[in-house]
Amino acid sequence: MNEPNYFIPERSFEIFGIDIYYYAVMIIIGVLLAVVAVSLLFKRRNIPVSWVLDLLLCVLPLGIVGARTFSVLTDPGSSITEWFTGFRSGGLSITGGIIGGALGVVLFCIIHKINFLRVADCLLPGVILAQAMGRWGNFFNQEVYGGLVTDPSMQWFPFAVYIENGGEWHYAFFFYEMLANLVIFALLFTLMWKFNKRPHGLSMCGYFFGYGLVRSIMEPLRDPQFQLGHTVMISEVFAIIMCAGGFLLAVILIGWNKYKHGSFFGSKNSEPLAVMPVYYTKDRLKKMAEENKLTEARILQAGGAPALPKEEKPLALGTWKDSAVLTEIEEDPPREQAAEPVSVSPAEDAPKEKKSFSERVQGWRTELKAWAKEFFRPYSPEDGAGSEPPAGSTEPAEGAESAAPSAQEQDGNGPDGGEEA
Repeated sequence: MNEPNYFIPERSFEIFGIDIYYYAVMIIIGVLLAVVAVSLLFKRRNIPVSWVLDLLLCVLPLGIVGARTFSVLTDPGSSITEWFTGFRSGGLSITGGIIGGALGVVLFCIIHKINFLRVADCLLPGVILAQAMGRWGNFFNQEVYGGLVTDPSMQWFPFAVYIENGGEWHYAFFFYEMLANLVIFALLFTLMWKFNKRPHGLSMCGYFFGYGLVRSIMEPLRDPQFQLGHTVMISEVFAIIMCAGGFLLAVILIGWNKYKHGSFFGSKNSEPLAVMPVYYTKDRLKKMAEENKLTEARILQAGGAPALPKEEKPLALGTWKDSAVLTEIEEDPPREQAAEPVSVSPAEDAPKEKKSFSERVQGWRTELKAWAKEFFRPYSPEDGAGSEPPAGSTEPAEGAESAAPSAQEQDGNGPDGGEEA
């Protein structure tokens, strides 16, 4: 038998006399990476990024409770009385975490009055990424491995993992599943980033199908002590249900979209996008109308009509800029008056001033702060300018009614959850 070809770390480290387990550290890293991925997809699909914190507060506690409860109920070696006693030693079931997390998403959708499938499409790529990182917690705990590896030529990490308790090599199933989860994440994230048409829920279907397929293959090959279930292998049953359910749900969603909107993807008779439309408050609509009137007045004034409001100063043709709507306008001079292009010799080019490294670092920090401030700023109508939102939509706000319903609201598919699926 070969000796381990890698360093085997301890299960925990100590800070101020408190044992911090690497298992928990890897779960926290997974959660943080999931928050980043979900925030990017929220931004991409015009859902306020500030809602990610609310989603985390709803999903994380219920997910942990569900993961622990499912584990102690289905593990032959534990009972419900050990719910608290063995919590820090592992004993968390991903299947139970999915069930508890789903209840958290339902709670979040009820609070914010948004369609469940919209949120699930953005959330589940982050969930599978967090699961991939969490599998490294099994590495530190030396658990969730496969059968015995007796061939010395195959006793090397990461193909196999050395288990100190028995002094044996086993198949590193946690590592295989981690790689499979990363592939699923890449596919789902790319799908949600690039594909913005109806129907909602395709990311959720892909998650259930992909993750269920991986687990249904690996569960029977695990070491028996890590197979949940007393007489029936519950984890295997749930994995098969997830895989089949994801496929059937995708067929149902696509078929229903064809039935209701005349197309398998998108829509022929209503709003085709799966992203949130841009919503405006009454005050915002009023301000936009005033800006449009001012813009029209400036254009008339530029043409010679004295239509500019008294409080506005006259602006010379070709020099004005807009308030918020009109881009800068510069009229081309008449051809007969067009100036000849001026050629500049290389000698006249002033050399660029070289900045020191500290100045460049300061500039990068300023740009990073500006990017972070822009990314996490409160939601505004301009966020959806590049996602083809339906024109004339309104943003639901406290004390304000929508002034112009969007195409999705007219079709019964607004963010309140009145979706066909």
